[in-house]
Amino acid sequence: MNIILLGPPGAGKGTQSGRLVERHGMRQLSTGDMLRAAVAAKTPVGLKAKAVMDRGELVSDQIVSDLIDAELESMGPSIGAIFDGYPRTADQAHQLDAILARHGRKLDHVIELEVDLDALIERITGRFSCANCGEGYHDTFKQPKVEGVCDRCGSTEFKRRKDDNEEAVRTRMDEYRKKTAPILPIYDAQGIVSRVDGMADIDDVTAAVEKVLSK
Repeated sequence: MNIILLGPPGAGKGTQSGRLVERHGMRQLSTGDMLRAAVAAKTPVGLKAKAVMDRGELVSDQIVSDLIDAELESMGPSIGAIFDGYPRTADQAHQLDAILARHGRKLDHVIELEVDLDALIERITGRFSCANCGEGYHDTFKQPKVEGVCDRCGSTEFKRRKDDNEEAVRTRMDEYRKKTAPILPIYDAQGIVSRVDGMADIDDVTAAVEKVLSK
């Protein structure tokens, strides 16, 4: 099974992708991660990408497509793929269709985690984490059991992301809408888009995603 999981930052996309990997043995294909790995491993595609980045230029659609092509080749036909951060344009969507076809695959589902902007702002601006072990907390939804002490490791040092503020959240939401606007109509026309309430309880979101996959 091959799916695209969409959602703005804070919608829980990473959590749900992780659960799909655990439950179904799927592989999450993040173009950013793949690009960094290819550059570090000095693969042919990685060397080509590094040359482009060293010139201060953006990596082309073709290089990204080559990365995905190589990753699918290494995975073999029995492992499902979760596409993360790709496609972002209509051209990339058509390229992905061609890549999948070359590997005897097709896109089965596009799942969008829908969010309420005001609720998302509350979710993101209230989150913080242990500076030592990374355990996540929230001002409203998940405080440490002992105030000021991490439940997992006992550290008393916590941190917040600098961009977890309302202005940054609204900006990221605008960017997300601009990036998904070109591709959603393509997949809507194919009848493979499903929308899930990303603001629901995490387990409820997981159940809704599983229901989509069972169709």
